[in-house]
Amino acid sequence: MKEQLLAWIEQDRERLVAFLAEFVRVPSPNPPGDTRAAMAFLQAFLDGEGVPYRIVAPQEPMPNLVASFDGGAPGSHLVLNGHVDVFPVSDEARWTYPPWSGAVVDGKLYGRGATDMKAGTAAIVFAYGYLRRVREQLKGRLTLTCVSDEETFGTWGAQYLVDNHPEARGDCVLNAEPSGPWCARFGEKGLLWLEVTVQTQGAHGAYTHMTDSATKIMARLVGDLESITKLPVDLPAAVRRAIDEAHDELERTFGAGATGVIPAISLNVGIMEGGVKVNMIPSRARIELDIRLPIGATREQVLGELARILRAYPQASVREVYHTPSNWCDPDHPLLRMLQANARRVTGITPKPVVSLGGTDSRFWRNAGVPAFIHGVTPYNMGTVDEYVLVDEFINSVRVYTLTAYDYLTAAPA
Repeated sequence: MKEQLLAWIEQDRERLVAFLAEFVRVPSPNPPGDTRAAMAFLQAFLDGEGVPYRIVAPQEPMPNLVASFDGGAPGSHLVLNGHVDVFPVSDEARWTYPPWSGAVVDGKLYGRGATDMKAGTAAIVFAYGYLRRVREQLKGRLTLTCVSDEETFGTWGAQYLVDNHPEARGDCVLNAEPSGPWCARFGEKGLLWLEVTVQTQGAHGAYTHMTDSATKIMARLVGDLESITKLPVDLPAAVRRAIDEAHDELERTFGAGATGVIPAISLNVGIMEGGVKVNMIPSRARIELDIRLPIGATREQVLGELARILRAYPQASVREVYHTPSNWCDPDHPLLRMLQANARRVTGITPKPVVSLGGTDSRFWRNAGVPAFIHGVTPYNMGTVDEYVLVDEFINSVRVYTLTAYDYLTAAPA
């Protein structure tokens, strides 16, 4: 049967590429996050294939699509997940091909969202369709979730489905976010966003004896914040082992130095504001901090260290903007082993289990106790100009998802 599945994919190669190109041509930038047109594109395709689905839209401009079928015998429940919203476009004039063109040139398909993550979402839609054809031979249930709102925390997308629709939870999740062929993600760092404000009296720029400068205080404070990155991390042994074993793949995928950043707390001063006019002593300065929490580090650790630092800065106050904890699941899970085997069969590469730097919708399933794994195309120029996906990688992702889901839904019960 797996040979038949691969034969269908090969027969559909041109159709698959045309589908992805058309999908990319439907703008779905977030912000603003209105994905109705992109979702309508998927609905029209599924309608044409005779595949039933339903739309869940807690916010009208951000619909989510859910489809499920049962196999011919009891078994496990696998969820396929992808999102339809993409980064917004800036510097459109710098793009070699227009960002909503879906241009296919020299084996590359260009456009905003080509890698993040319309290629992955298109791939799971087709994988779902192929497996539905052979559903009587499968065990358990397969569910397709195509969601909105991923680029702005997922409140009205994946989180809403996991929290309010039990049929979307499943026993395990395969997420099609970009990862590159060398990696399969089983966990990700947490996120803590903070706003720190310094307030002083302020004065005329010549009257430096009259007041402290909010910007000078903030400059000293930013330097002291580096101690947060030195906090100890209680990294679980299984996670440490996976990071060590995937050293080369991590460096290749995420850049030199990635293996040092993944198990450590990182801090980025993403925004710094202060002052009104050159000859005025600033009365207010503000920064926004993007702190990434590795597995084994907690929000409470960071806030405790920040409180210690701020004792030397009575003019400063802090506000928490957003937090989600780090999350992970078993890097030796059966689904991940199946994915590795099928990726090796299709591409000749065995993806290594890794922890990712950025966040994905997978965290909502993991935080609900459902194992979730990520494997997908290489994120070429993700979030910047000339984003593209390799056509061959996209086709291979369809193959890997289809074969892996087939193996999971035909396996003997654990």
